[in-house]
Amino acid sequence: MASTNSLISSSFTSRLHHPFKDFAPQIFLHPIDSFSILSPIRRENRIVFSKRNIFCASSNNTNAASSIPLKSEQEDYVPMPVVLIDQDSDSEATIVQISFGDRLGALIDTIKALKDLGLDVAKGSVLTEGSVKQTKFFITRLDNGRKVEDPDMLERIRLTIINNLLKYHPESSEQLAMGEAFGIKGPEKKLDVDIATHIHVKDDGPKRSLLYIETADRPGLVVEIIKIMADINVDVESAEIDTEGLIAKDKFHVSYRGSALNSSLSQVLMNCLRYYLRSPETDIDSY
Repeated sequence: MASTNSLISSSFTSRLHHPFKDFAPQIFLHPIDSFSILSPIRRENRIVFSKRNIFCASSNNTNAASSIPLKSEQEDYVPMPVVLIDQDSDSEATIVQISFGDRLGALIDTIKALKDLGLDVAKGSVLTEGSVKQTKFFITRLDNGRKVEDPDMLERIRLTIINNLLKYHPESSEQLAMGEAFGIKGPEKKLDVDIATHIHVKDDGPKRSLLYIETADRPGLVVEIIKIMADINVDVESAEIDTEGLIAKDKFHVSYRGSALNSSLSQVLMNCLRYYLRSPETDIDSY
């Protein structure tokens, strides 16, 4: 991908620090609301969405994402929540994939929250594999119809989806780092950041490298990682942001002046990232 399509630009670099000072993920609930949404059409074990206007209602003790009451008795086994943001697989749209075992419904309120961020869910699908239901959305910006490239917005998407998951499936709280960050019951056993953190850089052709980061999740992680790369003039061309329970597993295609990173720059990048990831967590009030 050309450097003009980088996730970051020099003009954007100066405002990356603490981008969420005035932002906290919000739940968008309306007693009755009308909006253009995706209507599921079942085809065997796969559901394909088509657009139409519908009315939806939500109330207390109701899972507005699926219009099904929340279970009063939670099962002993709680599946791992997964939120994947894929910037690589589609040139026209940002792909968001959400799974939480077989407990997710239509995710109507999640789609509404994304629309309130100025985004359009162009299409989507639901695929059931065994006991896991995977919901996939193809998201574009409402103002220009293009995929999301702003790191601020990518993190807003991630936090909004996780916040909705915590709201409608509170049993997921102990499986998510955000469960503690946003005032819900956190995990009983925290991850050791030193043990959980792994960083690798390898060539991915002559013009770019693949950076892989696995570490303990926390708010603002994606934006801070990209800011660190911008500070040493490493360009981010595309990314895959994967939140799996307490762990963040992120992949970035990166380059330096149109070429792959050499061994010296790769080592500098890994050292900078390790220093940040193993440092004390950013104060949640700044978000």
